[in-house]
Amino acid sequence: MILNEIFASQQIGFPILSVLLFLPLIFVLVLNFIRDDHLAYQVGLAGALIELLLAGVMAFVFIPEIPDMQFMERGFRIPYLGVGYHLGVDGVSVLFVPVTALLTVMVILYAEYAVKSDARHYAMATLGLEATMIGAFVSLDMVLFWLFFVLELVPSYFLITRWGTGPRRQRAAREYVVFMSTGSVLMLVGIALLGVNYHNVLLASGQGSGYSFDFLHLLAVPVPEKLQTLIFFLIFFGLAVKAPIFPFHTWMPKVLEEGPIVGMSVFLVGIKLGTYGFIRLVIPLLPEASKKWFWLMALLGGIGVVYGALIALIQTNLRRLVAFSSLSHMGVVMLGIFSLNFYGFQGGLLQMINLGITGAGLFFLAGFLHTRVGPPDTSSLGGLVHNVPLLTATFLILALAGVGLPGTNGFNGEHLVMLGTFEQHWYMAIAAGVGTFLTAAYFLWYFQRAFMGSINPLIHKMPDLRPREMFIVAVLGGMIFWIGLDTGPILRRMNGSLKALAIRVERGSYVEAGTAAAVK
Repeated sequence: MILNEIFASQQIGFPILSVLLFLPLIFVLVLNFIRDDHLAYQVGLAGALIELLLAGVMAFVFIPEIPDMQFMERGFRIPYLGVGYHLGVDGVSVLFVPVTALLTVMVILYAEYAVKSDARHYAMATLGLEATMIGAFVSLDMVLFWLFFVLELVPSYFLITRWGTGPRRQRAAREYVVFMSTGSVLMLVGIALLGVNYHNVLLASGQGSGYSFDFLHLLAVPVPEKLQTLIFFLIFFGLAVKAPIFPFHTWMPKVLEEGPIVGMSVFLVGIKLGTYGFIRLVIPLLPEASKKWFWLMALLGGIGVVYGALIALIQTNLRRLVAFSSLSHMGVVMLGIFSLNFYGFQGGLLQMINLGITGAGLFFLAGFLHTRVGPPDTSSLGGLVHNVPLLTATFLILALAGVGLPGTNGFNGEHLVMLGTFEQHWYMAIAAGVGTFLTAAYFLWYFQRAFMGSINPLIHKMPDLRPREMFIVAVLGGMIFWIGLDTGPILRRMNGSLKALAIRVERGSYVEAGTAAAVK
């Protein structure tokens, strides 16, 4: 599998990915010298808006329907270690950058309501988290990807412990770090074995020696099937914890309930770096192992779909309901991408983008309720439709998008997943369909108890959406219906890379004629 490279200097004239990577960090440094919280908030919001503008330009200039790596940048390289500064995006990664930037703007925009103290450090941690996530999405060196994957723990830990709302937030933060660190170590071992295999292939072919963790170089060399299985599971554990995938999910409900009202929680629900890793690393680099073990991935995905939905069905707290809903939807994504065909890849990737909108939107709404009544539990709610009709309508739109109502963004993603899973095996399609049915059950259950019925006296004077909340809702609602009614522009940006990935899986990891020179 050989991918052409289009360099940023040819495509847009400047290293836009490096700017997107380092701009949030520059604003973090600027914020460090600002002592006024209100000014810090404004500067942080300005930085997030500039980042969003640049990310939008990048997505607009991106050439659709081709598999090439675009906006490529190659910087320093350490030959002895095989590690280098290598950035680029393709149809798999390009849309995650603007989605991350959009959520960052909304998180900082809402911080003025949600964060009551130390807005300066809150903005710094949020921008730092944005930088690590964008770094992971644009990295084409596997060690660099891993580095950003791990660095995300630093701002996340401080966001949970400093701005968490639960009494056990310190414990939740420690558990989060332990889970992620353990998975990251195993993933690093798997990445190291990919570099060793590259070295061995060079020696065996008489092309010299040396290590490389460059994604494009690793694609050009085959990996023995037994070694593929070992690497597959080493990387799998790191990504499964991050996603999370059943049964590696136990940290998530605690973090989402004890952590910040918005901020990191929105990113955890909305930005699926774990499942991105499967379609970015595992499937293209280890296609034989992916085909061999797809049944296990489908089994875990199917169990996650049903288990997460059933647990969500008995939740009375919206934050916990969204946590288990996210687990269920991650199961649907796994079913899609491990159907290992074009439609499944489309559906799984589109659903990851959709979760950045609907999942994050639901957690924003949970934050809206939390700032008004405390924990958004059905025992403290009831009859909200009579007092806060806009907030009620917001929940209903987000819930229907999560269910996959035609006209919303969730419908096209669910439809493509169903097509892909049915092409692979009918039982995978049934599991995905059961997830849709149960999603409707738990969202409507919560809607009936929290928003319908008689008015709870405790919330008689609850205010409806404030101006900034209305802006957040309007943007998310616009995205829901735009993607639902005109999915074509998004799919066209994915298609070239996903078609190449489907061919890669079908043919397996082999060295094409003329690859030796490209590898060297």
